[in-house]
Amino acid sequence: MTQKSDALDLEQGVFTLRDPHAIAASLKRSAESSRRRKASAYHSAMSMLTFYINRGGTNLSAARRRVLESAKRELRAQFGRQ
Repeated sequence: MTQKSDALDLEQGVFTLRDPHAIAASLKRSAESSRRRKASAYHSAMSMLTFYINRGGTNLSAARRRVLESAKRELRAQFGRQ
């Protein structure tokens, strides 16, 4: 799957982390530090997470999908977008 983005420099293995809080925090750091993104930091980070989930499709286990969906909720919380 895609591990690189033209807009964000992702930390190595960010999508393999088991803690949704850590995934969200890493994506937030990457999005906020990027100077190449065209959208807001929130939209860039959420876009990368959604893209990864969609690309994983049926290859993602149910447990992995739950962690990544939890990371979406956590990302919203970290950006104050409840």
